[in-house]
Amino acid sequence: MPRDNKTPLIQKIAKQAYITFNGLKSSAGGDSKVVADKLSELISVVTAVRAADLKIAPRKTKPSSGAAELQSPPVTYMHICETDVFSMGVFLLRTGASIPLHDHPGMNGMLKVLYGKVSVRCFDKMGDNVNGSTVPPEFDPPLAPLQMGSVWRSVLRSDTEYSETSGPCLLTPVRDNLHQIDAVEGPAAFLDILAPPYNPDDGRDCHYYKVLQTVAEEGKDAKDNPEQQGEKEKGQTWLLEVPQPEDFWCGGEPYPGPAVSV
Repeated sequence: MPRDNKTPLIQKIAKQAYITFNGLKSSAGGDSKVVADKLSELISVVTAVRAADLKIAPRKTKPSSGAAELQSPPVTYMHICETDVFSMGVFLLRTGASIPLHDHPGMNGMLKVLYGKVSVRCFDKMGDNVNGSTVPPEFDPPLAPLQMGSVWRSVLRSDTEYSETSGPCLLTPVRDNLHQIDAVEGPAAFLDILAPPYNPDDGRDCHYYKVLQTVAEEGKDAKDNPEQQGEKEKGQTWLLEVPQPEDFWCGGEPYPGPAVSV
């Protein structure tokens, strides 16, 4: 894609993101082809972005420095811009860092690796959380009765590695909405676009989850529970909503790239 030196690529991305997601927000009953075309345009400009466009230098793998490393955040965030339609920034992951499994309630998203490599595992919830009409399997370790209200039936949609030459990873309110992101073979960074942004006051708070192991997966004869075996073959699994993991926190650092206005 030819570069227009007059307008920074990140500014073009911001403008197209606003057009795309503002159209998506007001598309109920509208022209779905127009929305799809706008989304295709956004994917095209996002695919072209590289770390150099944002004046971000790839981090190098550093040897462990003991206590000092433990005190620094595993992940940092560079804020670029935010409107009521979308937010955009860059997440930087240290070697071996992970952003735990989390959701994006009612949100669309786009993740584009700038340097390094990340593994993204995407899940979706299947209906409501466990209630009286759902009989969950036996978990290992067992859950306390009070935890059962925080258990969700889910499906693993994909488990994919992305690099700077990959296209963006997409999520929607109904597809690939939960994901875990792991740095692979060194540090990594990715551009992150969310639409609309997180806002707990509007019901868009971030929730964390862990994948549960069932007794069948821990060695029980699967023939004793063919239903569980069938679920596993379809990628179905169970998630427990948990507090933010203690070993994960996100620090901030200044964004060094071109200024963006929307």
